[in-house]
Parts: sequence; C-alpha cells; structure tokens
Amino acid sequence: MKQSARRHLPSSPFNRPAQEAPPVECFDVGDRVSHDQFGLGRILAVEGDNDAVLIDFSGRQGRILSPYSNLTKL
Repeated sequence: MKQSARRHLPSSPFNRPAQEAPPVECFDVGDRVSHDQFGLGRILAVEGDNDAVLIDFSGRQGRILSPYSNLTKL
C-alpha cells in the first residue's frame, strides 16, 4: 500500500505560528495587588529582577514567583 504525501493547507490551524507569551508584569514595593486565591494585598519586597514578590495579605505573608498568572496590579 502506497501512502500519498500529506498536503498542508494554508488555512490549517497547524500552520499558525505560536502566540507570544504575555509580558511579565513588573511590581514595585507598596503596589496594591489582587490574587485569585489570597485576595487583596500590598507588595512588601521585590526579589531579583522581578523574579519573586513578597506580599502582605491582611497579616498573612506570601511569596509569589514569576510569572504572576494569578496576580493583578490594582
């Protein structure tokens, strides 16, 4: 049995280039933020070149690593 070569159509979803990742958000000390799980908070410290942030969530501190998918600057 002979197989024919597959034809790739220009409109095929498999020919589309991969979408770029959204830019990583930059935070500063004192910024107000919202987290999907922990709620509202304030940035206490930024580690490295925005590699991680230390956040105070109403008396409970949390360290969030980049990329900040669940964290939004207010």
